Amino acid sequence: MKVAFVAGPYRSDTIRGVIENIRCAESVAIELWKMGIVTICPHKNTSLFDGICDDSFFLEGGLEILSRCNLLVLIPSWDKSEGSKEEKQKAELINIPIYYWPNDRDLLNKLKE
Repeated sequence: MKVAFVAGPYRSDTIRGVIENIRCAESVAIELWKMGIVTICPHKNTSLFDGICDDSFFLEGGLEILSRCNLLVLIPSWDKSEGSKEEKQKAELINIPIYYWPNDRDLLNKLKE
């Protein structure tokens, strides 16, 4: 089984923006699960945990989880997120394939075959 890591913006200037970012990541994660790809969605894993520890701990934890995954899926606006940029760099460094949602949807759908 392939395990995907979903990366995209989480933080925002407003709580509404955070929730919209969580929902965006969640919708991609749902589609990946439907495709038969086991999916880690950090947005849902630590949803609204803001303030329980330093943001850097969440980011470092995400990089650790990513290192145990088979692929990275970057969702729309990923490039506006410093954390997602770091996740992309980590994936490149350790040779984890990177896919861009929704452009690579067909390629991702073939992974279960």
